[in-house]
Amino acid sequence: MLFFLALATAANATGVLVWGDSLSAGYGLKANESWPALLQSRLAGLGLDTKVVNASVSGETSAGGRSRLPEALARNKPAVVVIALGANDGLRGLPLGMMRDNLLAMVDDAREAGAKVVLVGMRLPPNYGPAYTTKFQNTFNEVAKARKVPLVPFLLEGMATDPALFQADGIHPLAAAQGHLLDNVWPALKPLLTR
Repeated sequence: MLFFLALATAANATGVLVWGDSLSAGYGLKANESWPALLQSRLAGLGLDTKVVNASVSGETSAGGRSRLPEALARNKPAVVVIALGANDGLRGLPLGMMRDNLLAMVDDAREAGAKVVLVGMRLPPNYGPAYTTKFQNTFNEVAKARKVPLVPFLLEGMATDPALFQADGIHPLAAAQGHLLDNVWPALKPLLTR
């Protein structure tokens, strides 16, 4: 009972802001099929009147997210921010030092606005080369460790190699896979809602 009371208190305060790219925006899906929409339903199913704002933008890079975040924080006043950016930086081969700096700045901005933060990591296909893919993956670990924020190591964990779970482009998960994405994020998010 205390869990639900604590969750209700934290979540009802100002809600959750999901700050990601097409993987969180629900590219190619109906609005109610994305994993943030399923998060809204999960919280409602727990009896919580919690607002989940999905401000994810398809094609967004960490630089774009960094530039947009202050206004979104001021407008939404979230209790928790889920930062799920960086995939497009990697796919475009952008400098990883710049991605790291952008992620650090977004964590700092969210905290300064009074929000707790969950960082969601990504991985790249092996064709980007072992040096770049390893450094890309490690960047999320470095940011989470430097700022002591919970990390979802890989948004697509447990499904990335199953083509049956992806749209024809092989990049964006189907509606049927969105619950899996939410289940990957939930263990890191849930404790922040109960403190």
